[in-house]
Amino acid sequence: DGCSQLSAYERKRLKNITENAKFFAALKLHESAARLHQIATKRQSHVTKRAKPKKAEDDTVPRRSMRLQRAEPAAAPVLEAPEPEEYPQVPAGPVPMVPEQAETSKGTEGLLATWMRISQSSNGGMSSSSSPCVADVLLVLSRYQDSLNSMVLTGDNVRKVVKFRVCSMAIHPSESVTLVAAGDTSGQIGLWNVTCQSEEGAGVFIPHNHPVSCMHFSPASPAHLLSLSSETLRCGDVTRAVFDEICRSEVSLSSFDFLEVTASTAVVGHWEGAVAVVDRRTPGTTWELSADIGFKRTRTVHVHPVHRHYFLAAGAADVCVYDVRYLKPEGNDPVSCLQGHTKSVASAYFSPVTGSRVVTVCADDRLR
Repeated sequence: DGCSQLSAYERKRLKNITENAKFFAALKLHESAARLHQIATKRQSHVTKRAKPKKAEDDTVPRRSMRLQRAEPAAAPVLEAPEPEEYPQVPAGPVPMVPEQAETSKGTEGLLATWMRISQSSNGGMSSSSSPCVADVLLVLSRYQDSLNSMVLTGDNVRKVVKFRVCSMAIHPSESVTLVAAGDTSGQIGLWNVTCQSEEGAGVFIPHNHPVSCMHFSPASPAHLLSLSSETLRCGDVTRAVFDEICRSEVSLSSFDFLEVTASTAVVGHWEGAVAVVDRRTPGTTWELSADIGFKRTRTVHVHPVHRHYFLAAGAADVCVYDVRYLKPEGNDPVSCLQGHTKSVASAYFSPVTGSRVVTVCADDRLR
């Protein structure tokens, strides 16, 4: 046959192919593959094909940064700050004694009528020509001490009379009615009849544009309430229902006190250190004398209760006594100085009745 003509290599190769074919035939691989194909076909017929999503007609534009687009960034919206609440400025000159809110005018009329009535009955409680008798004052202090020992704070005796923080206060000298005046940081003055429990027992007025740092009822005529802010010294006269302007200054004012029992003259302290003498009886709104006492800052002034030509001035770290009779514009020497204050002195006051002692309040947390 044809195999005899093949080489030894070809015969061996043909033999291997024949043996491999017999081996695969014995394994029946073709039949197994056919069965697996049938099984796979049956399983695919039970699977539900999901519908392919339609291709978007318009392709999505790729995002590019503002820098790559060479475009200017859009301006960020600026949040508008709330406008500060504005109040009408108090003009120079006399200011009518009208309440801040018109709807409370009827209740305020009753409050002012009470102020006028108790001022006429008390008349300050002292003569207009001399200081009070020591024995009378001691009697009043004794009763005052007894009242302090029995004091109790209740909710009925707490009242918000001004809108902002209180920075000064004065109490009417009446013994029948407790009338309190309070000045706040916006220039408002609130009056409160503590004896009256109704809403009509309080009223608010606006005679100043700046904080009311000092107030006193006139010792000779309690119908007058003198109040001081950084720019003006005013006198609230309830008999005329007006806040008169006594003194106006370009230099910030800090405090004042009466040089006389009649309250005709007053010594006024300046935040920049000087002091001034003001006479309410002279026309105009300027002081009679401005004196440099060598202070960098004058916070409080206080007049001696007996020898009223002496006054006490407290400043940065200075506490000195001066004689108003010898004040001049410059080169003023103190009568006496209180040493030992290493920090700022907030205030200094003579003791009542005799004025033989002085108490000071210092930033080192000490009373002297």
